[in-house]
Amino acid sequence: MPKHPNNHQQPRRGNEAAARQRKAGGAGRNGSTAHRARGTAPERRTPHPHAPKVDPNRPGRELFPPVTRADMNARGWWQCDFVYVNGDAYVDHPSFGAAIIIRILEAHGYRVGLICQPDWKDPASIQVLGEPRLGFLVSAGNMDSMVNHYTVTKHRRHTDAYTPGGEAGRRPNHAAVVYSNLIRSVYKDSPIIMGGIEASLRRLAHYDYWSDKLKRSILLDAGADLVIYGMGEHQIVEIADALDVGLPVDQITYVDGTVYRVAGEGALDNVFDYELLPGWDDLCTDRLNYARSFNTQHRNMDAITATRLVEPYPNGVYVVQNPPSAPLTEAEMDEVYALPYTRTWHPDYDAAGGVPAFDEVRFSIASNRGCFGECSFCALAFHQGRVLQTRSRESIIEEAKLLTHDPAFKGYISDVGGPTANFFRRACKKQETKGVCKNRRCLFPSVCKNMDVDEHGYTELLRDLRALPGVKKVFVRSGIRFDYTMADPSDEFLEELVRHHVSGQLRLAPEHVSDAVLSVMGKPSRAVYDAFCERFDRMNQKYGLKQYVVPYLISSHPGSTMKEAVELAEAVRDMGYMPEQVQDFYPTPSTMSTAMFYTGVDPRTMKPVYVARDPHEKAMQRALIQYRKPENYKLVKEALEKAGRSDLIGYGPKCLIRPVPPKPEGAAGKQRTKRRSGKGGKR
Repeated sequence: MPKHPNNHQQPRRGNEAAARQRKAGGAGRNGSTAHRARGTAPERRTPHPHAPKVDPNRPGRELFPPVTRADMNARGWWQCDFVYVNGDAYVDHPSFGAAIIIRILEAHGYRVGLICQPDWKDPASIQVLGEPRLGFLVSAGNMDSMVNHYTVTKHRRHTDAYTPGGEAGRRPNHAAVVYSNLIRSVYKDSPIIMGGIEASLRRLAHYDYWSDKLKRSILLDAGADLVIYGMGEHQIVEIADALDVGLPVDQITYVDGTVYRVAGEGALDNVFDYELLPGWDDLCTDRLNYARSFNTQHRNMDAITATRLVEPYPNGVYVVQNPPSAPLTEAEMDEVYALPYTRTWHPDYDAAGGVPAFDEVRFSIASNRGCFGECSFCALAFHQGRVLQTRSRESIIEEAKLLTHDPAFKGYISDVGGPTANFFRRACKKQETKGVCKNRRCLFPSVCKNMDVDEHGYTELLRDLRALPGVKKVFVRSGIRFDYTMADPSDEFLEELVRHHVSGQLRLAPEHVSDAVLSVMGKPSRAVYDAFCERFDRMNQKYGLKQYVVPYLISSHPGSTMKEAVELAEAVRDMGYMPEQVQDFYPTPSTMSTAMFYTGVDPRTMKPVYVARDPHEKAMQRALIQYRKPENYKLVKEALEKAGRSDLIGYGPKCLIRPVPPKPEGAAGKQRTKRRSGKGGKR
């Protein structure tokens, strides 16, 4: 197991796991030991001489990566091995990508400094720690910066949950590109390695919703040397080891899960076993070429079955995507979550009240990564892959015990799960040796007959967590895949869920009710959702409970015409309540649905798909779901008339709205008050 030379605390684990990235003893692939920075063993951290007085339960800044020269001096460092430039404030918790990468590098003996949310207009802001020995690491943060900044209507958001105090405006648009260009303007020759979800999802040519055009690989616009795509644990150590032994960054072309560029005559002479994607000019000329390219990318997202992809650009430039990195083993996952995180934000943010995003995960536990659900509108399959990566029961239990020792813990674990909570193992045994199917999906159009449907392991885990001293309740908030549960012949999981892990409402994501739209989404049919709701209701009746399913819905998703939007509104009417939250379809980078939005076809079949692109039409589809809101009346009426469904305008029980608009809330209230007063006067 890798040592943790920069922290006194040893990693917490429940089993004898193998090394996180390397064999026991911290040896890298080049055979060198973990303690390699400039040939000396890293020293123990000493308290910062100017550390402010804080709550004794709060970790001091000496336990965090250095963010100032004073922090470096306190450690006796004159130079960092890597400087990590991050668009988020630093939260030292495994739900935040920067924390994982930094702690892994520390575990392998590297000295990592941190610059969070630098002033992108001031080159001095990325010089505060000096030039690193090996290179800069750049990430926009836990979210794509454009999604972080803008609503689906392209209005600027007023807050940023990943910034101290929730303050907006602390990072630029397209942050990864801006930070990389800023670094390159100062440090001409220093290697720049980009990672994080923004770089991962924009690694090849991609549609950018905010500019409404195709953009080049982020690697070219950023002037960086490498892009790490996917989760990055394997890749970052292999790259660090290569740089540490003196290999030039332009020769690090062999690491799985990375993207690099080559140029000039004979540029592809040393690139083997690749598939050539449509070139940039072809992509710009015909959108269907982009659909074909994206489908090829989507089919090559498995470490076993994927091939190398090459995307040509003008002037003899090529962007090369290596096959994905291998999924983490259970032992490796355990090692990642056992690293010595302080599990809080950096002390510099105390005055601002901390980082709001931390509150959402503080008492939650990630049990898995990856998702074989493969919803069209979700980027997880493109980023994390379809192979489920899981932690051991012992690792999860150990993390839960840590939560119970937090002074702020009140007995409630807010979530145990991942992209899909009840996925607790690979979809089938075949994936272990042969990878995922390129032309088949695990759960669509129905659950694959080869799938190992087994929720018993997750059920047992929930029982173990409930039994821990100090734990009152364990919630499942990350969502379950209800078609997977319906395929489970046992009622064991559903029974446990109903009795112990729901608090009044179970939030599910059917997303729509029209089978035509659901087929485009890659979601189970409405009949499956209805059957689950009936099963859920029966289980609640069995135990005398009153709990309800609350659906998440998406409006104006590709495939949804006004006809399907009205069908969804009718379903909401029949549910008997109006959803408080409705998500208008958001074309985030590198999802199958975004490719449909841009091209007008399903890349998997090349068949046309209806796309609502007009903002007014999108507003009408959204308003239909919340037709009871008075402010939506005009939009709903227009939508019904456009869909030829004026029969839903009237006074009957099936009507959505009345022929005349409702009176303003204030006016109606005054009228009711007058009538009551009048009656009282007569008496």
